[in-house]
Amino acid sequence: MQAVKMYTTQVCPFCQRAKMLLQQRGVAQIDEVRVDLDPSQRDTMVQITGRRTVPQIFIGSTHVGGCDDLMALDQRGGLMPLLQGA
Repeated sequence: MQAVKMYTTQVCPFCQRAKMLLQQRGVAQIDEVRVDLDPSQRDTMVQITGRRTVPQIFIGSTHVGGCDDLMALDQRGGLMPLLQGA
């Protein structure tokens, strides 16, 4: 299973929904970077992704995007192969 990294805030409902979907797909460990606790991490996130909103989700070295992007990837059948490193 690929490593999953997610830029989040504590009160973000989209972050919670994305985490739930990933857990349903077998992801046991999510490396969560809380941009509300460390604002410099938000700057890093914006530099890497070009986006200011959370969540920003990475599976391995692939930037998936936000919660809607993750849901769409799953609906297209692309999430499991990406998680499995295919």
